[in-house]
Amino acid sequence: MKKRSLIPETRVKNPEPKKKDGNWIIWAAWADRITFEEIQKKTGKNESEVIKIMRRNLKPSSFRLWRKRVHNTSIKHRKKFKFLRKKMREKIKISDIY
Repeated sequence: MKKRSLIPETRVKNPEPKKKDGNWIIWAAWADRITFEEIQKKTGKNESEVIKIMRRNLKPSSFRLWRKRVHNTSIKHRKKFKFLRKKMREKIKISDIY
């Protein structure tokens, strides 16, 4: 019987898989906080290759949901995210806050 640790184990609903595993790309593509640029830096797969991997490994309905979500989400592309963030800051002026 395996000895239990005194430190409690935190369980996550969708834990991060190992980076060497092919499931990491799918996990990272679903995660909103990970951009396509980061995926390319860590795995060498660009956006179109990630889309192909997702198309192969997901059910058609799941793939359509993911594409719709990624297409509408500005967070998956760093340039879009920065542009929209800058636009939001221009709308909110310091005089409006105070």
